[in-house]
Amino acid sequence: MTLSPADDYRGSGLVLPEGFTFGSATASYQIEGAAAEDGRTPSIWDTFSKTPGKVWNGDTGDVACDHYHRVDEDLDLMSDLGLQAYRFSIAWPRIVPAADGAVNQAGIDFYSRLVDGLLERGIKPVATLYHWDLPQYLEDAGGWTSRSTTDAFERYASIMGAALGDRVHTWTTLNEPWCSAYLGYGQGGHAPGRHEPASALAAVHHLNLAHGRAIQALRATSTGDPDYSVTLNFHVLRGVGDGADEAMRRIDALANRAFTQPMLRGEYPADLLEDTASVTDWSFVHDGDLATVNQPIDVLGVNYYSTATVRLWDGVSEKQQNDGHKGTAGGTAWPGSDQLVEFVEQPGPYTAMGWNIAPEGLEELLVSLSEQFPAQPLMVTENGAAFDDEVAADGSVPDPERTDYLRRHFTAAHRAIERGVDLRGYFVWSLLDNFEWGYGYAKRFGIVRVDFDSLERTVKDSGRWYRELIASRTIGA
Repeated sequence: MTLSPADDYRGSGLVLPEGFTFGSATASYQIEGAAAEDGRTPSIWDTFSKTPGKVWNGDTGDVACDHYHRVDEDLDLMSDLGLQAYRFSIAWPRIVPAADGAVNQAGIDFYSRLVDGLLERGIKPVATLYHWDLPQYLEDAGGWTSRSTTDAFERYASIMGAALGDRVHTWTTLNEPWCSAYLGYGQGGHAPGRHEPASALAAVHHLNLAHGRAIQALRATSTGDPDYSVTLNFHVLRGVGDGADEAMRRIDALANRAFTQPMLRGEYPADLLEDTASVTDWSFVHDGDLATVNQPIDVLGVNYYSTATVRLWDGVSEKQQNDGHKGTAGGTAWPGSDQLVEFVEQPGPYTAMGWNIAPEGLEELLVSLSEQFPAQPLMVTENGAAFDDEVAADGSVPDPERTDYLRRHFTAAHRAIERGVDLRGYFVWSLLDNFEWGYGYAKRFGIVRVDFDSLERTVKDSGRWYRELIASRTIGA
């Protein structure tokens, strides 16, 4: 979609409905630090980040934002911003640090203090059980390729349900299982860094199964009245060239419907199974699994940052044709296909991540999900942007590009609501600049700046804008 100047998603005077939740989000490994304190043992991201060449500049999450030691300061910061909800994740290796299954009370106590601090400030706690920091001992036993990891996750969910289920407002089982499965076990750019297509598909199923089993465990142990959810990142696709529709279908099956169909409908897409038949026979799906995966949830978390453009490609670049060589330069392999699906560069403007800025994609995604699953409430659980912020002479952090990005995407959310989407709220990613996975500390998403030398926090102009939006519920007031 090409936006005209009159339709640039810079809404003004748009009022978001009463009851709409304004929040912000973080993840444990990205902010906590204290990597070897109070009984915590290594996760796969500790191992991966300490492997030479895996993370920019050799950065690790050993200290990160030091949130573990500065939790009260950060809670006051959330209160000052007016956040109505805070989405955080729990570090599994803090809770069950060893293969013997013993529970680490110090880990539970940390999150209990965090939840109590949120409630004291009138902020809803939204707790994610898994945001990618799998205990290393479980990866050593097979990780998400092994069914035993789902057993361990179910037990972990039971532990946390019993510990915090009287106070947590919303439980989220998984964050972006697409990344865990495909980037972790297929493409290798995320921990644990494996390059095994069949393992990636096994991980897809075991993550789906872990979600269903965790929902059951949380329901059985939570004594309050929490909501239950999962957060997925969706590919909003554009196709180019001959076979554009086929390219989009393949990626939609692999990236989107591989999770929504089993979770929300209790089945894997037939075309996904057919597309991947030469890679795996899906024998890791056992009788009864899909009924377990298909648990009712109160809200579906939607993470969105940009669109993706794809095309079918035979793996031969023009230069390679001239040289008489075949290869896969720039292509993304599709399991079992003679052709590849290539992700091609999209028109700008871009964020510092190189992702295109496309607020219309968020509106399109929310409307599409509402049409596919009309009875399912939605929540934007991550949206935000990295830019190269600089501190001004007066100590402020002007970030007009991020403020504009957020304004345009909140406008997209408002338009989706106007079109009938049951959208319950919006969590800005991220509260703090943090450890940005393979990019280390090179990319800043926060509405609060963190000086990674002094660890001082400074609210950016975008954070001030968000505070005003929360207070008024009006975009472009």
